Amino acid sequence: MSMQSSIPDEIFDFGFTAVHEEDLETVQNLVAQAEDSKSTQVKLDKMYKSILPLLKNLKENPEKDYIFWPNRLEKVNAFEKMLKKLYDK
Repeated sequence: MSMQSSIPDEIFDFGFTAVHEEDLETVQNLVAQAEDSKSTQVKLDKMYKSILPLLKNLKENPEKDYIFWPNRLEKVNAFEKMLKKLYDK
């Protein structure tokens, strides 16, 4: 009894394709750009989600002339520090 492969001999290709070096570099560059783009989108999403609560709070009572904001300087500095950390990653 002979053992036959489930893949016919004439189409067995070993699972690889030959490419020119320039093509490989192009693909590698595109993959790197896609990774950079994804990283940038993650940063933008985090910054956007960080800013939304501030805007929501500022819009909360538009009929009032003044905003009560205790410890404003410390909170603004902390927020600025957080945004800088997100930006610099």
